[in-house]
Amino acid sequence: MTKQTRMNIAPSLAGPHEGYMPGFGNDFETEALPDALPQGMNSPQKCNYGLYGEQLTGTAFTAPSHQNERTWCYRIRPSVKHSARYEKIDMPYWKSAPNVDPDVISLGQYRWDPVPHTDEKLTFVTGMRTMTTAGDVNTQVGMATHVYLATETMEDDYFFSADSEILVVPQDGVLRFYTELGILDVAPQEIAIIPRGLLYRVEVVEGPARGFVCENYGQKFELPGRGPIGANCMANRRDFKSPVAAWEDREVPSTVTIKWCGQFHKTHINQSPLDVVAWHGNYAPVKYDLTTYCPVGSILFDHPDPSIFTVLTAPSGQPGTANIDFVLFRERWMVMEDTFRPPWYHKNIMSELMGNIYGQYDAKPQGFIPGGVSLHNMMIPHGPDNDAFEKASNTELGPEKLDNTMSFMFETRFPQHITAFAANEAPLQDDYMSCWDDIEKKFDGTPGKK
Repeated sequence: MTKQTRMNIAPSLAGPHEGYMPGFGNDFETEALPDALPQGMNSPQKCNYGLYGEQLTGTAFTAPSHQNERTWCYRIRPSVKHSARYEKIDMPYWKSAPNVDPDVISLGQYRWDPVPHTDEKLTFVTGMRTMTTAGDVNTQVGMATHVYLATETMEDDYFFSADSEILVVPQDGVLRFYTELGILDVAPQEIAIIPRGLLYRVEVVEGPARGFVCENYGQKFELPGRGPIGANCMANRRDFKSPVAAWEDREVPSTVTIKWCGQFHKTHINQSPLDVVAWHGNYAPVKYDLTTYCPVGSILFDHPDPSIFTVLTAPSGQPGTANIDFVLFRERWMVMEDTFRPPWYHKNIMSELMGNIYGQYDAKPQGFIPGGVSLHNMMIPHGPDNDAFEKASNTELGPEKLDNTMSFMFETRFPQHITAFAANEAPLQDDYMSCWDDIEKKFDGTPGKK
């Protein structure tokens, strides 16, 4: 059992915290005060320290045991004290599916330069800029992708989404997530997953901050099955970290914003809601260091499907077809013989949104820069530009390390509809499709010509 001191000072002044618990989907227990966590039962008649027992349930009560997720919290006040009359508020840049704008065409190949930093005062929540939506938030199917811009800390301002869990991929700046269950520091080359329904606020530790968010409406992210790969490589459970318990007991005017069925509502309360002193369960926030991802690839010939680089998957009701895959393209060795090594030209039933965390992406060495985004929707052809094709087709092959590169993909079985912001305000590269213009016809019917 791990222990943690309380977060009883202003968020911008909070010092280092004591660490994390390793594992993905583990059943954790942690307390910030001795004997705050009941043993042998969940709901004693009276909890120690005068705490209230409360369960946070992330799946249906009757979900199969290997999928069932819940956490018991022992808190200063029950959550009903952190909620009052809600008033609807407007968040014009944060969109939810279905969001099909009749004036926006989502058919085609799209690429954007990084959404620029701004001097505007924006928190992690108010700085959310939706790029694409897919599925339907009301039926808990599909996803949305966002770019966040954050310049200031959420002071006495808290948020949770009833619609989704969120996968956060920082690209610039460092964020600290103060959650009901503890603290996560997240920097570029790391990710964080915040479960549906969990309250938090976000501090900008180093800013301005920018990154990407995948909002998952459906079943939770899980590790992909490795099949014949076996027990090791790809993302390993031990490299995921959940926070130890930390709590606040601060009686100050505060606000709580909730996202519910695509709408936003705010309520005013008189204290911090981050008052969980102890907890146990398997429904918890988690962070992961992307540099611990161990790629697996071909060691003789041919280039495998990009699914070999899946870090996390959120399943759908159709076996083998994901609601979302989170795929990572990081540094790795290329050793295949007599093989075109970059990703080949293809059309795909899945819809692919890519983001560049740092460095250069091998299939498109020009134009896809850190912070940039590209979208190739279902059955829309895409692949290497001409320079990448010519280099890969004619270079003398030997062991080669792809270095200084880290990009990712949010892939979904649903078409991704771009938003008005993505079409009209984000820095769209209008000439992106011209990257294939200088691809030449090479066929002339000569046998054996290459």
